[in-house]
Amino acid sequence: MALIAPASAQPDAVAVAESLFNRGLADMLAGRYPAGCPALAESHRLDPRAGRLFTLAECEALWGRIATAVARYNDFLALYSRMSEAEKLQQHERYKVALEQRNALAPLVPQLTLSLPGGAPAGTVVQRDGITLERPSLGIALPVNPGEHVVTTRAPGGPVHEVRFTIDKSASTTIELEVKLPVEEPSRAGPMDWPPSQVVGPPVKPIEGPAPSTQASGTSGRRIVTYVAGGLAVSGLVLGSVTGWMALDESSRAAEACEDDSPGAAICTPKGKAAGDRAKALGRVSTIGFSAGAVLAGAAVLLFLTEPSPPGPRAAAAARSLASAAPRPKAGAVSWSLLAGPNGGGVAVHSRW
Repeated sequence: MALIAPASAQPDAVAVAESLFNRGLADMLAGRYPAGCPALAESHRLDPRAGRLFTLAECEALWGRIATAVARYNDFLALYSRMSEAEKLQQHERYKVALEQRNALAPLVPQLTLSLPGGAPAGTVVQRDGITLERPSLGIALPVNPGEHVVTTRAPGGPVHEVRFTIDKSASTTIELEVKLPVEEPSRAGPMDWPPSQVVGPPVKPIEGPAPSTQASGTSGRRIVTYVAGGLAVSGLVLGSVTGWMALDESSRAAEACEDDSPGAAICTPKGKAAGDRAKALGRVSTIGFSAGAVLAGAAVLLFLTEPSPPGPRAAAAARSLASAAPRPKAGAVSWSLLAGPNGGGVAVHSRW
């Protein structure tokens, strides 16, 4: 007899519950417990009644899920204790069966204790057969159904670790779980972490030995300074471009590992914070490189434009005459190269005088 139908149950829900109960009961009587028991459980959820709860407990017991069956019998017995005397009289036979079945099955229910290692990080998620177990459920014996079970653990940011095991009736098992910690990816090298290298620039046009006139000597020295300033400008711009690209790359990594918490504030993982710090440092180096390159480029252009004009034909002839009388030094070539290493960078000027 159907009892204790909730007043809030809708007519459609009652009809669906009745249909599910009839189908689940037919499957249970035919031994198709994996199909019948879930249908009976859904029927009881939609329209809770004492008869449906008792039938569900019987189905679980026949299926071999004795821990679940004991819980269902206990629910029925608790419901029976709240019935009126007339209702108890109608459900008395079911009460006796439920009490007998509960007492017979309870000693056979396996007990399983799951424990996390002491070094497990906060936020580690433990699931047993897809059900998440919070901290109060760990380290104590809990009833489980006999058979195979799957337990997974996952630390924040780490991989899933899975354990499969089988437990028998009346067994008491303790399992020390394993937690796989996240693997840190190697960070990319910063601008000052590059291995020592040398970028050789184009050789500067060979400069003839010093002419005897003071004006010619001044012009040669100015030209060398112009080339050096230009080389430093190129190195500054190259450094600014490379570190700027790396700063953008690290910023994108930080954005993927951070979430906005409030305007102007974000919550980041340790890897995201490290990427953000590298992005800031690289951005400062890029700004300095571009600024220095621009200033040196302007200085090189100014030196080039203000260089004195070469001497006229007569002065050049006189200079050649004086130069031929004096010992002629060996002509030298000037070249520059960019240097980068673990402690910084710069430009080296090479010449033979």
